[in-house]
Amino acid sequence: MSFNATDSAPAYAPVLSAEVRAALATHRPVVALESTIIAHGLPRPRNLRVAGELEGLVRASGAVPATIAVLDGRARVGLDRGLLERIATDPAMRKLGHRDLAPALATGASGATTVSATAFLAARAGLRVFATGGLGGVHREWTRTQDESADLRLLAETGVTVVCAGVKSILDVPATLQRLETLGVGVLGYGTEHFPGFYLHSSGEPVDWTVRTPEEVAEVMRAQDALDGPASALIVANPVPVRDQLDPGLHDRVLAEALDLCRERGIVGQAVTPFLLDRLMRRTEGASLEANLAAVRGNVALAARIAAAWTALAPSTRAHPDGRDTAPRDGAR
Repeated sequence: MSFNATDSAPAYAPVLSAEVRAALATHRPVVALESTIIAHGLPRPRNLRVAGELEGLVRASGAVPATIAVLDGRARVGLDRGLLERIATDPAMRKLGHRDLAPALATGASGATTVSATAFLAARAGLRVFATGGLGGVHREWTRTQDESADLRLLAETGVTVVCAGVKSILDVPATLQRLETLGVGVLGYGTEHFPGFYLHSSGEPVDWTVRTPEEVAEVMRAQDALDGPASALIVANPVPVRDQLDPGLHDRVLAEALDLCRERGIVGQAVTPFLLDRLMRRTEGASLEANLAAVRGNVALAARIAAAWTALAPSTRAHPDGRDTAPRDGAR
């Protein structure tokens, strides 16, 4: 799939904003941002303020933000203020995962991209670093429901570096880590020896590798490319600061109550996650939302520093395994 920066691009070719295209052409750092948090994750009008704040955090570190969405059947990499406002205010904005991209493009639909869709489009556009809140994963009682997020398979096939606060704590964290290992997705703990718990500083689960600087992450990315293996993501698990985490005792009580309610009411499948997240927000009086935002802010700021460290490497040291320079010359990878 080829990419073009203008609306005259071939059908279905995503549109890069002029700012993103110029940054890629001149080897400036770029950070991909998902749009689901804007359209579906926050109340209005706070969602638009947060969208601007997150892009501002990227710029403060010298990188270019590239919020990704699909609008009127065109995938867009980098949104101006008017498009951000549309994402934040249109109640008909759909939620698009990777599997939804083809029908959305073909039917002229509009929607905000989830982790899987954002990672896919970012990689195709030549963006190497992506910041989000928490990943999807293996759901509790997986042996009975077989419920697993599409994020995992997509990340196993997409060469992006994803900065996140772990996976959502409503999931089965040990099973998710095992699944990531099976899929060959690398996991780094940033300044921690334990996998983060999204709302919580730690899930209690260990990580095999710890890094402490953006430069170390960039070196791992370089080594990953040099190994000439299958393209897969690198997860940088960045914990929410202890001072900003949700009270662990409150978190555990509310989550246990919510899981009991799911069983009592027969809530299963895709309905489980939104129910649990809404219950957490309501029963913690918004504290879970604030912990979520604290995590996202930290991830976005760190992603910008990692993107800067990555672009600071000489192009010759960032060669793609097939011999191509990974720094896009024309906005396309």
